[in-house]
Amino acid sequence: MLSSLARPASAALRRSFSTSAQNNAKVAVLGASGGIGQPLSLLLKNSPLVSRLTLYDIAHTTGVAADLSHIETKATVKGYLGPEQLPDCLKGCDVVVIPAGVPRKPVNSTIPITAEVFKKHGAYDPNKIFGVTTLDIVRANTFVAELKGLDPARVNVPVIGGHAGKTIIPLISQCTPKVDFPQDQLTTLTGRIQEAGTEVVKAKAGAGSATLSMAYAGARFVFSLVDAMNGKEGVVECSFVKSQETECAYFSTPLLLGKKGIEKNLGIGKVSSFEEKMIAEAIPELKASIKKGEDFVKTMK
Repeated sequence: MLSSLARPASAALRRSFSTSAQNNAKVAVLGASGGIGQPLSLLLKNSPLVSRLTLYDIAHTTGVAADLSHIETKATVKGYLGPEQLPDCLKGCDVVVIPAGVPRKPVNSTIPITAEVFKKHGAYDPNKIFGVTTLDIVRANTFVAELKGLDPARVNVPVIGGHAGKTIIPLISQCTPKVDFPQDQLTTLTGRIQEAGTEVVKAKAGAGSATLSMAYAGARFVFSLVDAMNGKEGVVECSFVKSQETECAYFSTPLLLGKKGIEKNLGIGKVSSFEEKMIAEAIPELKASIKKGEDFVKTMK
């Protein structure tokens, strides 16, 4: 599917629905019929930032589009089905979101795969390809707020590295407002953030994963990106992108977003010795996943 996409493609929701001077974004969701795609599409349809929503999947897209089209918000909705309709779905879009249910392990391979496919088709721009890790930030904010009795809407914990297990590195030392935890509690909190996806799977007794919170996080990132594209200044989100911040070719850090995607990589910043150790331990796994993704594309026909 990524190859098919590359050819024709040659603090928003975090607190409340965002508004902007230019509420006219055209957004495509690829994988719109799935467990994440449907609630994500609902949140996008409900936003005044979006004027056109195009939905793509290999099944049931027409029904999802019809359902959403009855909602009394301005965004028009149209569904597209199958590879032959993908170019029409993407035509004129400002933002393309891919929550499609493709094999995702190791998840830190997916952005390297995407980048290499776009390179093959002469459509690569590292400032416009994002691995959305926002759910890790959302979880970190929530868990810190719970422990400290804070409003989670006013907590911000940068999360760097990757998007799986020990590659998820919450920088509690950089949290705003500043918080302090004894080391044992900090270790437990960090582990909970890293394994939060498993926590949801267990709570759902194997009947699903973190679809709703992931849809929320995906929508939050889209709205932040659209705000920045519309000229709003100071929009920052963490994302897994092409990077020179470490020896890894891709790494998640806070990014200043702008009209053309990444305006500036804000880097890792000052970290504690505990966080520095986590970064060192995550790098070998990240490098292996990145190489696996890049090697996979080399074998594609």
